[in-house]
Amino acid sequence: MKNFIVSTAALLILMPLVASANSPEENLKAAGFTLPAPVKPIANYVTWRRAGNILYLSGHGACEGKSVLGKLGQDVSVEQGYDAAQLVGLCALATIKEATGDLSTVKQVLQITGMVNATDDFTGHSLVINGFSDIFVTAFGDDGKAARAAVGMSSLPGNMAVEVSAVLELNVS
Repeated sequence: MKNFIVSTAALLILMPLVASANSPEENLKAAGFTLPAPVKPIANYVTWRRAGNILYLSGHGACEGKSVLGKLGQDVSVEQGYDAAQLVGLCALATIKEATGDLSTVKQVLQITGMVNATDDFTGHSLVINGFSDIFVTAFGDDGKAARAAVGMSSLPGNMAVEVSAVLELNVS
């Protein structure tokens, strides 16, 4: 019994090390997700900008024209909003990969600003933006957790249900 306890304790200590050995893309694949083709700007802006080891992402909807449209609290349920935010998260990850060449260059996610197209009485903004945050934690583990705002908007471009921007720290190369 004593050996079992020691072995179990050793396994519990090593499990996070084994999980962290996976690349972000391997983590996503294991969870059943694949990255889409990154989005191209639709106006006079860039989808990302790097300053030293800080990467700024412009506001993103979903890639490949798959943005969920409508207002939370009217046309879109919280569950549909969560799924929409997951699609936005995958699109943001595709942009990060395009910007850096490798998701493993991400040291940590610093800030997430989630905007939810919502009715005046909708209050589940954070539940919706959890879809985005959960994708980033799936990819990067605890380094995917960020300071975050989840706010309601009276409208978003193209009637998107969710738009998110982010700031990340990259490993110094």
